[in-house]
Amino acid sequence: MVEWNYMLSALNDKSFWESRSVFITGASGFLGSWLTQRLVELGAHITVLVHDINPIIPFNSIVSDYNKIDHIVLGDLLDDKILDRLFNEYEIDTCFHLAAQAIVGMASKSPVSTFDVNIRGSWNLLEACRKNDNIDRIVIASTDKVYGDPTSLPISENNPLLASYPYDASKVCVDTLSRSYYSTYGLPVAITRCSNIYGGGDLNFSRIIPDTIRTLLKNKNPIIRSDGKAIRDYMYVSDTVDAYLQLAYNLDKTNIKGEAFNFGTNRPTSVLELVNLIVRSFKNKNLKPIVLNEDKNYIKKQYLNFDKAKKLLNWKPETSLETGIIKTIDWYSNTKNLKL
Repeated sequence: MVEWNYMLSALNDKSFWESRSVFITGASGFLGSWLTQRLVELGAHITVLVHDINPIIPFNSIVSDYNKIDHIVLGDLLDDKILDRLFNEYEIDTCFHLAAQAIVGMASKSPVSTFDVNIRGSWNLLEACRKNDNIDRIVIASTDKVYGDPTSLPISENNPLLASYPYDASKVCVDTLSRSYYSTYGLPVAITRCSNIYGGGDLNFSRIIPDTIRTLLKNKNPIIRSDGKAIRDYMYVSDTVDAYLQLAYNLDKTNIKGEAFNFGTNRPTSVLELVNLIVRSFKNKNLKPIVLNEDKNYIKKQYLNFDKAKKLLNWKPETSLETGIIKTIDWYSNTKNLKL
């Protein structure tokens, strides 16, 4: 059973979530799996859209109550007919849209397919919601990457969206489309802009935390391709799930609808500091990071101000970076059938 931090009564309000008809896109991914598991525990009636039904890690390792998912729909966000059918047939009232092509390197190599999945897939979803009278709340996943190289730090929701790269630009489009559906049609939508999310189940090894843990588990020195000086904010996955649920819970309020919210920890950490923390967390490892200083094309500092979420949603992160890293290492160390 996954352990949660029940900081807020809303997140543990089974009377609110029980029997509620929830649709999750990206449910088989890293964050989607954790969100699905929490909603299963809260008793929601869950529908997910997946590309295939083969055993998926992290989905099968995190969603312990897999059989309690009400409907697993085989399909694609680019198929608007499937979306129309499932929204009507399953009377969806709550939607969490997490599905995306989220690998930054792949987006740069294949921008058109990334734009297709991220942008067209999102407007298909928004349009299906617009045509359905049952929808009460829609939470759309954006990212802190939409701010690009920030004009001020920490980044507030009022900072301009200055994304430059394909993945980042696609999320700006999704962000803007979502708010336009609220402004034009009154669609009850809100947007999350999260800092770097980490935790067990992230199999995108181009990211620094899973890659470093995998390398140390193989008893090798972790590699830092940059100079290690980039400053970022890292948020544990259960705190991120809390953020999504708290935002959805409050989407009946007029000052929440149509708004974007930053979620982070306000603990800026350099890549080198992060990798050294992971090395120390292994305790019996004497390996040191190798700094290649090859990748020089990156934003130097990027971290969020989450005062708006704290004030309007009563949300704050509960997991320290030290605790989150230890929990993450435990997941990779103890998960069966995981190929590293």
